[in-house]
Amino acid sequence: MEPIDIGLIVSGGMIVLVVLGMRVAFAAALAGLVGLVWIFWAKKGYAPDEFGWALTVAAKTAGQVPHSKVSSQALSLIPTFILIGYLAYYAGLTKALFEAAKRWVGWLPGGLAVSTVFATAGFAAVSGASVATSAVFARIAIPEMLKIGYDKRFAAGVVAAGGTLASLIPPSAILVIYAIIVEQDVGKLLLAGFVPGAFSALIYGALIVGMAVAFKSFGPPVSGFTWWERLKALPPAMPIFFVVFIIIFFIYNPFGGDAWGTPTEGGALGAFVVFCIAVMKGMRWAQLKDALLETAKLSVMIFTIIWGVLIYVRFLGFADLPGAFSDWITSLEQSPMLTLVMILLAYAVLGMFMDAIGMLLLTLPVVYPAVMALNGGEFVAAEDSAFGMSGTMCAIWFGILVVKMAELCLITPPIGLNCFVVAGVRPDISVQEVFRGVSPFFVADALTIAGLIAFPGIVLYLPRLMAG
Repeated sequence: MEPIDIGLIVSGGMIVLVVLGMRVAFAAALAGLVGLVWIFWAKKGYAPDEFGWALTVAAKTAGQVPHSKVSSQALSLIPTFILIGYLAYYAGLTKALFEAAKRWVGWLPGGLAVSTVFATAGFAAVSGASVATSAVFARIAIPEMLKIGYDKRFAAGVVAAGGTLASLIPPSAILVIYAIIVEQDVGKLLLAGFVPGAFSALIYGALIVGMAVAFKSFGPPVSGFTWWERLKALPPAMPIFFVVFIIIFFIYNPFGGDAWGTPTEGGALGAFVVFCIAVMKGMRWAQLKDALLETAKLSVMIFTIIWGVLIYVRFLGFADLPGAFSDWITSLEQSPMLTLVMILLAYAVLGMFMDAIGMLLLTLPVVYPAVMALNGGEFVAAEDSAFGMSGTMCAIWFGILVVKMAELCLITPPIGLNCFVVAGVRPDISVQEVFRGVSPFFVADALTIAGLIAFPGIVLYLPRLMAG
């Protein structure tokens, strides 16, 4: 049996395991190990006395590759970004941010929901974890919306959808993982997420305002704040923007010249600054302990997924599935843009059965080379490419598109993690009600994706500045 046939069979078995409920990390690790043993044994003609040799070689490969990748310095960004979010919560920055947003945009139709979206976007700029963002604002924003008469399903849906913005707006753990998998510059990818993230937040806000205008009792505005009260709400929220300012300066020096430091150093410094703010605001040891434990739990979950999937990715290399898929994609007799749209739609379907990080880790080793081949290759010039951009810019553009599609996984039934988190924080709201409340935001996400495809400059403006 040819390696590619083994690859297809083992990949199909892994998908069955995931659909049956096995965690992606364990399904991928098991499939990768079995596949490696199968391929090595097949090379020896399935000789019975060679099975032990095949198992030994496969086990060594499975043990060495994940360690070499997980020990990468770039991955140290993930715990620091997550820690920033939890420390910001215990420092009271999230409440200050929500209060400022409420006073400034609460007068709009559906103003409190719009405030929630903008506050989650602001919090996303210091938190790399969508789950943490949803959990925090489920405690802060939902009670406020219910108090003035919002439907509890929609209030929960706003928080769950708003939490997904942390996947796109830097610092983003998913963008870091994407950069490592495709071997692109982490700093450029993180910068590329700012404008699309703000664009997505504006689309969410416009959708809420439109629904509130169409249905008069949908989202009552919040009025009565004077200009002085609005201005007074800004200083408590300013530390958020100060931390963002620090991280940006380490990733990209706006004054020209070399960057002041690496993204890893910027993330560490940002975490230290938020820690100092939290201490000054009275954070106790118990709260620091909770922040560290929550950071550790989420980081371990992410690293476990990476560890398991990398075994499977190594197997894919031996099976040559990425090359075969790339050749098949480029042989299709249709426009490259239509093929790209079909790939993105496939991600929407996969998101119904897999978590965002696991989905990207499993698919990118196969899909990314195909997309780059569609554009003309890794080193193609913009004038010779199918999408009108160089290979590096195409990698960044596709990364933002695929991460935006991964955001859908967080709110897509049946395993939308953000929806489960919101329901867990709010026992009075069931998971089914959260899923119903989040459904209008699929329209907003579709519009966002269409805008990013039609106008790539939304994604590439900042990375091109950095390249220049």
